[in-house]
Amino acid sequence: MRYRYITVEGNIGAGKTSLATMLSNDFKGKLILEQFADNPFLPQFYKRPKQFAFPLELFFLAERYQQLKDVAASPDLFGSITVTDYLFAKSHLFASINLSDEEMKLFNRLSQIMQTSLPEPELLLYLHSPVEKLLKNIEKRGRPYEKDITPKYLQSVQDGYFELFKKMHHLRIVVLDSSELDFVNKKSDYDAVLQIINTEHETGMKVISIK
Repeated sequence: MRYRYITVEGNIGAGKTSLATMLSNDFKGKLILEQFADNPFLPQFYKRPKQFAFPLELFFLAERYQQLKDVAASPDLFGSITVTDYLFAKSHLFASINLSDEEMKLFNRLSQIMQTSLPEPELLLYLHSPVEKLLKNIEKRGRPYEKDITPKYLQSVQDGYFELFKKMHHLRIVVLDSSELDFVNKKSDYDAVLQIINTEHETGMKVISIK
């Protein structure tokens, strides 16, 4: 594999965890998954977002920091790849959507301190799907706490990612249109994704569609 540290990102229901897991298994790499199910504030947040947004985002911030800090502290001496299904900067993205201005000021101070000590991926692959497909995927996997997610919220997250990417000129960012892909069940789709991942990319954002 060309890159040793790969992050697979995407909106809620985009399939990022599935793809990250497949990559890690196939290339015998270290897999770092976001532990969203461990966040005790998540079910309450979707029902009462204003009340639970701040503890939700602080919990995620601390968990993401600890996981990625461990990556930096214990590099793999044998050179296998590391695959994550989240970018630390997504903490700021979701916080900017969910928090009040005053809460955001405190959150920014904490996240900026943490960010400086964390590694960044050599390649960031963002799985892009329209909101309608995301909603179908969310409904299909049937997590009770996700049933209150709205199209408006998913669109705000989608927009937030693209605004974030515009500022990250130092990273290799590949936005892959995955709306017609089924890389979990179709080997040809998965192989096409692998080919994209294993290609040399320049820094900055690039949008790719597999025909």
